[in-house]
This record gives sequence, C-alpha cells and structure tokens, in this order.
Amino acid sequence: MTPHPDIDSLRLLVLVAERGSLTAAAGELRISQPSASKRLSRLERRLGVRLVDRTRRGSSLTPAGTLVTGWARRVLDALNALADGVEALRREHTGNLTVAASLTVAEHLLPAWIGELRRADPDLRVGMQVTNSAHVCELARQGEVDIGFIESPGRPAGLRSRTVARDRLVLVAPPGHRWTRRRRPVPAAEVAATP
Repeated sequence: MTPHPDIDSLRLLVLVAERGSLTAAAGELRISQPSASKRLSRLERRLGVRLVDRTRRGSSLTPAGTLVTGWARRVLDALNALADGVEALRREHTGNLTVAASLTVAEHLLPAWIGELRRADPDLRVGMQVTNSAHVCELARQGEVDIGFIESPGRPAGLRSRTVARDRLVLVAPPGHRWTRRRRPVPAAEVAATP
C-alpha cells in the first residue's frame, strides 16, 4: 500500500497545476523554490509516480500528475469542508445567552451560576437584565431572553418552568419583640394577621 501523501505536498502539486510553474507555486506558499522542488520530488517518490515535467519554460503535469492533481483537489476540498464545518460548530458552540432575573436572584444566585457556566464554556457570552419577576416573565414570553429566573410561589402562565432553588425567608423584628423569643417558626397566617 502506498503511504499517504502529506497535505502540504498536495497543495503544492495543485498550485503547480494552476500556476504552471514550480517557482510561482513556491512563491504562493511562501517557501523557496529549492524547498518546493524537494517537496515535489518526495511526493513523487512516495507515490512512485512522476507527476511533473520540469522544463526551462515552466512545469507541466504528466498524465499521472493530472489524475493525482484531480484527486488532490478533492482531498483539499474535503479538508476545507472539514475546517469550515468545525469552525461553524465552534461558532455555534460559542454562543450568547441572554438572561433576565429578578433583583434577589440576580444579586444572590446568578453570579455563581454564570460563573459555573463560564468555567464550563469560557467562550459563552452572557447578557443579563435585572428587573421585577413580572417583567422577567414578559421578556421570556416575547422571546427577548433565552431564560429567566424569578421568585414565585406558583408557575407563571404561558411559560414552561422548573424550580431550581428554594428561598429561605427569615423574619426579623426589633429586640424584645414577642417573636424574637420563640424557638419555632412563626406561621405565615400569624404574620399576615398581625397589625
């Protein structure tokens, strides 16, 4: 089995075919003419076929060189398609995330969450809007944000939601208030009934 030719040698061969000159091909690749000549000779030895006839007037492909150049173009086109595809994946992966959050979430929870996201995906760009819960829901409904975080006892209408954290509320009162002496939580009904 013939060893695979290297990509740089295939590029050189295609350029020789396109430019009609080893010197012109070398110039385009920014290598010296002697280096290009050695590279082309190595390619011919590796493949076991003479690819180029060199004359004082330039270089021309042999019949085998014409066939190999056609195959080389397909390989280089496939390589370019691969590189373009990977770049597109990278751009797709390197995205933007627009987040809306209520003030409490934005102040206390979101910085750590965004920090985790950025550690997992350093190229991710995160935009953030801080507003009240009702406005966060409206932004999400209109598609103006990718995701929103609110504090809510129920599920917002017209949106899909998932609980990601639970709030712990602490009652504070002035020293000496009757609730500060209690050991058990103050029921919400008692708080609501207090004048």
